[in-house]
Amino acid sequence: MHEALQYEKTADNLVNCSLCSHRCRIKEGSFGICGVRQNRAGVLYATTYGRISAEAVDPIEKKPLYHFLPGSRSYSLGGVGCNFHCEHCQNWHISRSGIDDALLRDLSPEEGVRRAAATGCASISWTYNEPTIWHEYTLDMGARARQQGIGTVYVTNGYMTEEALRELSPMLNAFRVDIKAFSDDFYKKICGARLQPVLDSTVLAKELGMHVEIVNLVIPGLNDSPDETDRLIRWIIEYTGPETPVHFTRFHPDYHMQDRGATPVAVLDRIYRRAKELGLKYPYIGNVYNHPGENTWCPVCGELLVERSGFSSQVRNISGNRCKKCGEVIPFIDHAG
Repeated sequence: MHEALQYEKTADNLVNCSLCSHRCRIKEGSFGICGVRQNRAGVLYATTYGRISAEAVDPIEKKPLYHFLPGSRSYSLGGVGCNFHCEHCQNWHISRSGIDDALLRDLSPEEGVRRAAATGCASISWTYNEPTIWHEYTLDMGARARQQGIGTVYVTNGYMTEEALRELSPMLNAFRVDIKAFSDDFYKKICGARLQPVLDSTVLAKELGMHVEIVNLVIPGLNDSPDETDRLIRWIIEYTGPETPVHFTRFHPDYHMQDRGATPVAVLDRIYRRAKELGLKYPYIGNVYNHPGENTWCPVCGELLVERSGFSSQVRNISGNRCKKCGEVIPFIDHAG
């Protein structure tokens, strides 16, 4: 059993976990909200350290990451548990599982890095469920990966504390964060969380030098109003910069949210156009196959730079990270140094 980081002991064998922004106060024998960090006799343990539920080699575009190691493959790992309780979770079969009712298997940090290298992957992604709650494991694997020139990616809800994110920063290259809505009410009702910690960690990740891409899953009737999406876009431009890649993705009914249909493509088109009008340079439309909003276009001259179809991509008119037509510098990260 692996002792956790990011906690402090208190009286009566209680512990205060400082890993995520729930900051759980955990009684002896109990777990935090995440379901995987357990207090045993006043010591907090990371019960899923070195244990995985999912393993795959994915295109980096599946994360989705469009400006980080484009066209490469990422060795992708998932565990169990989550610190959110999203009503629309698409990976609920692992995020809502605990350590006793899931098919977990062992994978050491060393073996994970070896497999990533052996499969020709340019990065390791901790994904499928929330990687924050795997903190100790990702730290150890990520440090080894960076030593071998392999990139590191968190596909995250962004709910980690400042302390935890600063501890991650020496090893973490890319921070692919969901901003699920621009409403605290949405976060409280749908996710069991709050908005502000997500915004704070997104800004901090940028300040710490991580590559940041944002996903906003657009859910009909819940977070798709013009007022809310405008406020989100303006916040991104002000706090993470107009060059931030932002994926506005199509919702499909799942888990406990099957009371509404998929997002109309016309709504995504409206958000995409508005994002460009407000000054966002690299908005994208996701979960709509073969849509021009999947592509990267030069924000200055409009030239097609990267053409995408699903998870495949083809570079068209870029030379040395510059648009061939007008010379605009395009913020792609093509190595994990």
